Amino acid sequence: MNPFRQLARQVAVYGVSSILGRLLNYLLVPLYTRVFIPEEYGVVTELYAYISFFVIILTYGMETAFFRFTESAENKDKVYSSSLLSLAGSSVLFLFFVFIFLHPISGAIGYSQHPEYIIWFAWILALDAFSAIPFARLRRQNKARRFTLVKLVNISSNILFNLFFLLLCPYLQRTAGSPVLLQIIDYVYTPSVGVGYVFISNLLASAVTMLFLVPEFRGIKWQFDTALWKRMLLYALPLMLAGLAGMVNETMDRLLLKHLLPDKSSAMEQLGIYGANYKLSIIMTLFIQSFRFAAEPFFFSHSSKENAKQTYADIMKYFVIICSFIFLFIMMYMEFIKYFIGEKFHSGLTVVPVLLLANIALGIFFNLSIWFKLSGQTGFGAYLAVLGAVITLALNYLWIPVMGYMGAAWATLVCYASMAVACYFTGQRYYPVPYDLKRILGYLLLALVLFVASRKIIPRMSSDFTVSILLNTLLLAIFIATAWQIEKKRENKEIIS
Repeated sequence: MNPFRQLARQVAVYGVSSILGRLLNYLLVPLYTRVFIPEEYGVVTELYAYISFFVIILTYGMETAFFRFTESAENKDKVYSSSLLSLAGSSVLFLFFVFIFLHPISGAIGYSQHPEYIIWFAWILALDAFSAIPFARLRRQNKARRFTLVKLVNISSNILFNLFFLLLCPYLQRTAGSPVLLQIIDYVYTPSVGVGYVFISNLLASAVTMLFLVPEFRGIKWQFDTALWKRMLLYALPLMLAGLAGMVNETMDRLLLKHLLPDKSSAMEQLGIYGANYKLSIIMTLFIQSFRFAAEPFFFSHSSKENAKQTYADIMKYFVIICSFIFLFIMMYMEFIKYFIGEKFHSGLTVVPVLLLANIALGIFFNLSIWFKLSGQTGFGAYLAVLGAVITLALNYLWIPVMGYMGAAWATLVCYASMAVACYFTGQRYYPVPYDLKRILGYLLLALVLFVASRKIIPRMSSDFTVSILLNTLLLAIFIATAWQIEKKRENKEIIS
């Protein structure tokens, strides 16, 4: 089978099973940005950024260690039970620590008035960390349908609980004619909880998910192998450190905004606006995630083939073409796409093109990173993640006080672009791949030129909305036609030669 068709098919399969869940979660964004004001949505943005860090800490690489050690261990059940007991113990210890130091923790991150948020999030983290190993076991056993089913149960439950608390309960409280019904609603719903119902919904969904995972605990001989656990821990901890460095690059901007913005009175509002507009890169994010799920096993399976490096180079080029098209599509039709979030958040639309370009840079880095995975020099991955973390922290501290959330967006772009450049040059030294830089950079430049034309020239040509959309469509068609012609000519030359 043509390798590009094979990869495209794998991207589609992973997209249906794994990305569907993320897409459903994204559908909560229009709800949140219409029910909550920017300051309230800023709370959601900030606390979920903390969750991203603590999930890595509380799983401490055990999921990957489980995959690694079940490959060679004779007693796979012992690996499973040791992993489960390890995460169960650390999760209980984490909950104990949070309950003991609840008020210092909530005060340190600015939520002394709402310590209940911290309690809810601690339970969410504990349940999600413990469920990581049962989910890993389902993947290890190739039970893709059950894995997907339970994941979708989690997401569907979360959505339903959100709709119940944020839409149905307020509606019934306003319109209920029956005193009994009103009494029931008043018992389960308190308007003053507000944004807290987002976290309560997540906690209930995590609890429902755990119930669906109960069959994964049956028939297991509960035994803890200390020697095995130590070996797994030694393997897992470096992965946790690399994961934390990567998470700094991904979410630290949202954690720093509140503390670095000069105007503290509007800090949460700015954080909410930034977090909501971050979600407008949904199409790009979903494509890159689908690609990442499919590409890594594809790259490894083709590593022994004669033309493997040329295949990797061609994949990079087509990846950039598709990402450039997505970038243009989102920006050309922003007048429609912006209504994915509430109007109160539209003042932050200026960050969207910068964040889209940052996502492209991250995708390019992932393509380039195949060199240290194939050559076994995975230490470079940690070094590059740390490099990105240092850039992220330094630029956020420098730019957020001056440019606000635009500084955070530019810091994200510079971080991922720097990682991609560093990965390219180190890769060409240790595992050279013949990337067509002229075409890759050419497509990116063409997309940027067309974007600038859309923003600077079209508004001067016509103020009519319909005409502007038609002209933007023409610019998008120019990109497609140009890429098609260039690639077609190359294919014809290769056939002739």
